[in-house]
Amino acid sequence: MFFEKIKTKGLAHLSYILGSQRSAVVVDPRRDVDIYLEVAGKWGCRITHIFETHRNEDLLSGAKQLAELSGADVHHGPNAAADIAYAKVIHEGEKISCGDLRLEVLETPGHTDDSISLAVFDRSFEHSPVGVFTGDALFVGDVGRTDFYPERAEEVAGLLFESLQKLCALGDQAMIWPAHGAGSVCGDNMADRELSSIGHERMNNPLLQIGNRAAFIEHKLLEHHDHPPYFKVMEKLNLVGAQAPPRVFAPDPLDPDDLEGTDSVILDVRGVTNYLGAHIPNSFALPEEMLSAFAGWIWAPDQHLILVVTEPEQASESARQLSRIGFDNVDGYLSVSLTEWAVAGQSFVASDVVDTVTVASRVSAASDGWLLLDVRSAAEAASGMIDGALNIYVGELTQRLSELSRARKITVMCASGARATIAASILENGGFKEVDVFLGSLGAWTAAGHEICKPNEKAGH
Repeated sequence: MFFEKIKTKGLAHLSYILGSQRSAVVVDPRRDVDIYLEVAGKWGCRITHIFETHRNEDLLSGAKQLAELSGADVHHGPNAAADIAYAKVIHEGEKISCGDLRLEVLETPGHTDDSISLAVFDRSFEHSPVGVFTGDALFVGDVGRTDFYPERAEEVAGLLFESLQKLCALGDQAMIWPAHGAGSVCGDNMADRELSSIGHERMNNPLLQIGNRAAFIEHKLLEHHDHPPYFKVMEKLNLVGAQAPPRVFAPDPLDPDDLEGTDSVILDVRGVTNYLGAHIPNSFALPEEMLSAFAGWIWAPDQHLILVVTEPEQASESARQLSRIGFDNVDGYLSVSLTEWAVAGQSFVASDVVDTVTVASRVSAASDGWLLLDVRSAAEAASGMIDGALNIYVGELTQRLSELSRARKITVMCASGARATIAASILENGGFKEVDVFLGSLGAWTAAGHEICKPNEKAGH
């Protein structure tokens, strides 16, 4: 028997391949599927079954492509929003054999109506499962979000409560293998580790400590989760099956002159400090490690992009990450250093940054001509803000620019300065002329001994 977990950078997506006696199954494959074929080949196995534990909102499934390449059957849970064109519906209690392994289906709705979990039995230990693929029902340290059906909010929260009881009934010995880890938009409080069991979660997961169904529902109704615009695109494409991604993620190298008159978005995926120090005019900051989190908030997946990178390998990896959320139109990349760019007579700009002393003096002055814009999430802001700041989440900023005055000087902040840099680039491309970034942001503010206050304690802004 073999078992391998595949972690997808940026999305914190976890997929799995396991096998026995020359057969293998894959659970929740990502869009670029070569890794599963490579692993199966390494173990001398053929992929015979592919499972999707639920509809995916945050990434494109690779189930259809993997089935076409391997000849495997795809299985999906019942009660999907529409027919899954490439999958067979599988129900509670159905069993799939894979050598000495047996996977048994549990219907575990709540996160989505079509959510399933897969209990894994080994022939040597038939009396209890060795583990369970929990999809987005149960995570390490958290449980699935239940906000995708707002008109049925209480009902689906109750369904998840019942599903969690079903999972706990598998026994404390069962390992859990969720579809996401810490950093995913599918949960706010997942633990950094990716190893746990039903027993450990039952004893330590805060949501599993709520033993009363009504109290659990009340807790879930108070949660707030973001809904990036691209979620709807992912849902639609995952019903019919997304097209295969490019076989090679290698955008074309470009020269500076190629940027003249381009309609493509110029996306700088270098680090934040690189962008702040010098960047191409009219370019947007979005560091490589943050592409999956924010690209779908700011642009539609059909947007054409040109990447600014530190090296060609970064262009390939960035294109791969973008493809996983449907961005296939990467028209090329520019890897020339900004020093070379300047020597060639090309124009460049730097972003203004400010420190805690400057921000503190501006807060004290309380000028109507200055705004402190906090682009952290609503949940982060609820835990404390600098007095007088306005909170607009960076993901929503593009749609909410009309709420801000271009006549005011704006200082952008977040927790450290990374999201603030993204936001500053959005503002600058939106016609805001006086923008600077609070480098260090809330971390620097509290380290300097300054106070923060809860939003309902704030003196208005």
